[in-house]
Amino acid sequence: MLKLVVLISTIISARGFQVCLSRRSCCWSALASAPRSTKRMSSTQPLQNPLEEQGLPTPLLLGSASFTRKLILKEMGVDFVKVVRPIDEKGIGDRDADEPSDLVLRLGIAKMNHLVKEIKEGRCKDDLPDSSHLNYVVLTGDQVVTCNGKILEKPESVEEARSFVSSYGKHPPSTVGSCVLTHVESGIMVSGVDTATIHFHSDIPATLVDELVALDEPILSCAGGLMVEHPLVKKHIDRIEGTEDSVMGLSKDLVLQLLAELSQKLSDGKK
Repeated sequence: MLKLVVLISTIISARGFQVCLSRRSCCWSALASAPRSTKRMSSTQPLQNPLEEQGLPTPLLLGSASFTRKLILKEMGVDFVKVVRPIDEKGIGDRDADEPSDLVLRLGIAKMNHLVKEIKEGRCKDDLPDSSHLNYVVLTGDQVVTCNGKILEKPESVEEARSFVSSYGKHPPSTVGSCVLTHVESGIMVSGVDTATIHFHSDIPATLVDELVALDEPILSCAGGLMVEHPLVKKHIDRIEGTEDSVMGLSKDLVLQLLAELSQKLSDGKK
């Protein structure tokens, strides 16, 4: 899916940027690739693992290579193992006709179904802490950038990137992200979608793209053609609607909500 390199924590805390907190969580992030590893990642903070609080098995299996999602899970005290099995995302959905929320949910579920199948058919044994059972909870997700009613993918040229940037002052870009949780053994799945909007100053210049290109920044690898974490870009941001964690790529509130929902469904299934 679209990838947007956004290490957004500096945006939230630095130099007068206003982050509008809303009851509805949201996200602005890229899926930053990281090497596959079976090493468990645990928060250094003295937090109660939310899976344990809900009576769910640990560790969580994270079906995402996003660096920021890993950081957020660590902040939440979640013990997890990264298990990623890519799919052909371009072959799923219609980017011209689908609602962004429908598209990211379809993609998140498609990633989940593929990964769960791989696990059940024994093709992830080397990634699992214990391959003798299927009592695991898996998390997957997806995200797109939208602007003025269109889904923006990676620009195919510097000219297209300039076109994207020129529109942001009048039409604030947004992200739409999904989160999907599945209990492998029972097959019970829960999911949710959240959004965020980035408000740029109206005078954001198209020459910003040329400044980034001159610095050899990989703008053509970023959805929408922007590296939102870059200092040259940050100074053109007026405000971001959303919470810090959801802007970074994974809403803590949404994860907690879905964990509670999954726990309840598992409990109901045992009655």
